[in-house]
Amino acid sequence: MTIQLNTDKNLTIHQEYDEKIQSQLTEGLSRYSDLITRLEVHLSDENGSKEGLDDKRCLLEARITGKEPIAVSNLGNTYDLAITGALSKLKSTLEKVAGKMKSH
Repeated sequence: MTIQLNTDKNLTIHQEYDEKIQSQLTEGLSRYSDLITRLEVHLSDENGSKEGLDDKRCLLEARITGKEPIAVSNLGNTYDLAITGALSKLKSTLEKVAGKMKSH
């Protein structure tokens, strides 16, 4: 599973944080690593440099072999919260997809 990290112009990712995100996603999705060929992570700040609640957004797009891509997003006060929420949503969706693939 290849993980590609994308950010908007308001965020610069340092290597340590990039590695933390990569390991969090790899561990969280290890059960589905045989299904996912590529995972795209899009981090953005919804209102730029202004302050606001739940303005950090994480969009996860999972490319699955032989299927349409699955995309989920989550908002949070921090990027860590946004990533954790999006990861939880993606795991729930992948559980359904894996179940359907097994039944066919």
